[in-house]
Amino acid sequence: MKRWMIGITAVFLIGILAACNQDEDTNQEVEKRVIPVETQEAKNDNLVIERSLYGRAAASSTSQIMLQAAGELDSLEVENGEMVEEDDLIATISTPAGNQNIRASRDGEVTQLRAAEGDMVSAEEPFAVIADLDELKLNFTVTSDVVGLLKTGDTYQVEAADKEYEAEISSVDSMPGENGLYPVQATLSNEEKDLLPGVIASMKIPEETISDAIIVPTEAVNQENEESFVFLVKDNKAERVVVTVLETQSENTAIEGDVSEGDQIIVSGHLGLTDGDQVSVTGGE
Repeated sequence: MKRWMIGITAVFLIGILAACNQDEDTNQEVEKRVIPVETQEAKNDNLVIERSLYGRAAASSTSQIMLQAAGELDSLEVENGEMVEEDDLIATISTPAGNQNIRASRDGEVTQLRAAEGDMVSAEEPFAVIADLDELKLNFTVTSDVVGLLKTGDTYQVEAADKEYEAEISSVDSMPGENGLYPVQATLSNEEKDLLPGVIASMKIPEETISDAIIVPTEAVNQENEESFVFLVKDNKAERVVVTVLETQSENTAIEGDVSEGDQIIVSGHLGLTDGDQVSVTGGE
């Protein structure tokens, strides 16, 4: 009899423990359904569609150092990359007619210097080149549909060597080259010598403007089964809203749909999110 009672009591206790564990699992499951998200406000604004042009930087002007007579390079006073001022001594050449002092014809940076002391140097080729790097020119070639967007004197943002600059269009050719592209040249200030000739630069020009549209961060727009949608936060729940994408840029996207200015758009945490999920806004703008 006692064993029977003990058995019933054990079964009863196991049942209680199982029910408690089930309640705990259920509570944990409910807690897990509250998903942390970050949001940003939808804005009514214009979206400027930009096109990137890629060109190469070059010295704005150069001067070749030519020798009067061939001879032996007796002494060299500078090296490539060294800044010189006009009339600075560059080198001394020993010739049959006597020593020839080579001086800088202008201020700038010494480039394309290939000779070393003791070498025989020719008067037929440049001994070196002095380049003006205070201002660089950027050379682009563009198609016929782009050349009409550019005007001399216009300024645009340029990115080169992970830095941003402002460049001014200095010339736009009205005739294409042999490749059918139109040469375009821009100039930018380089007084701190951050950029070197030969670096690739990217210049962004406005190509089109989407006016008076709802603008949301591009990262907020989701794609599924050829359908675009965003998640709004309303009453601490995620609301899935189907939208039409008008135009996309790297940071912002113009959309149409049941989204209004000021709506809180989920930009982070929407992976795996479904319509009606409980959410908690933990950050954003």
